[in-house]
Amino acid sequence: MPPCKLTVTRQKWPINGSFRISRGSKRHADVVYVEIRQDGLHGHGEAVPYARYGETPKSVIKQIKEVTPLIEQGITRHQLPKILSPGAARNAIDAALWDIEAKLHNQPPSVLANLGELKPVLSCFTISLNTPEKMTEAALRAQYHPLLKVKLGGGLSNDTEAMLSIRRALPLHRLVVDANEAWSEDILFPLLDTAYDCNIELVEQPLPANRDHILSNFTPPVPLCADESFHTIDNIEAIREKYQAINIKTDKTGGLTHGLATLMAARNADMKVMIGCMVGTSLAMAPAFVLTKDADWVDLDGPLLLLKDRDHGLLEHNGVLTPPSRELWG
Repeated sequence: MPPCKLTVTRQKWPINGSFRISRGSKRHADVVYVEIRQDGLHGHGEAVPYARYGETPKSVIKQIKEVTPLIEQGITRHQLPKILSPGAARNAIDAALWDIEAKLHNQPPSVLANLGELKPVLSCFTISLNTPEKMTEAALRAQYHPLLKVKLGGGLSNDTEAMLSIRRALPLHRLVVDANEAWSEDILFPLLDTAYDCNIELVEQPLPANRDHILSNFTPPVPLCADESFHTIDNIEAIREKYQAINIKTDKTGGLTHGLATLMAARNADMKVMIGCMVGTSLAMAPAFVLTKDADWVDLDGPLLLLKDRDHGLLEHNGVLTPPSRELWG
């Protein structure tokens, strides 16, 4: 890759209301934005630092600035793992390099990745953690989304009633739930039984990542998906003994480049796959959208939770997202 110029900035995008999970709530998406300019071409990417993994916008920007001289000398996205570990910093740069490559070849990234043209996909829409009554009200307001992702983590009674109440209110909807590590061994089994009774399709990350060993060789009544327990290809062999599915996020894998390899490895391991996201703009979703062609569940609703999105953002109708426009990315 020829020499280029990289700039990095921090941006905040207000959330429509608040986004609450078991670890807390937030009212804006705090993102890191990278621009790379090369030979008249402009590539950009967005990443969302995640405190759960020890990241902050400040630390991610510091990482990016430390490797900027190497990037500007012409390092390719395939060489990024040599200078950056998986995470938000690598993801932002990887996305910008994909954007430039797509413009250079006048082909969308999905074609460059030998996946052909992308098609619209049904995405989850997230119901934030709250009281069962308020969660049910939120689910009813979002009922035009056929697939809802319900955040849990309020304890045995709250989570049980939330699942039962939402299922009663929306008997025909597809539902997945996400505990974000908030359950304990004591409540795991009764809550999984409730999930089964409520025809929940998937239970995401029920136990803390450092305490999920009890899932080894356990056959749950509802498939379990690893999120906080899963990051990169290196985790797949250990994860497949505990979970039936993994949540691939470009902010965890360090970008689309490694995400593609991770998706292939998951399929080779006979695991189901969710393509997920942090709360960010459509620019953060665009690289992840490339992974959706071979996904069992898609959860790219980040922009739908914001008060305002970027120009040329993803379009949504009845829960279905259209592929990113080339004006946005790629």
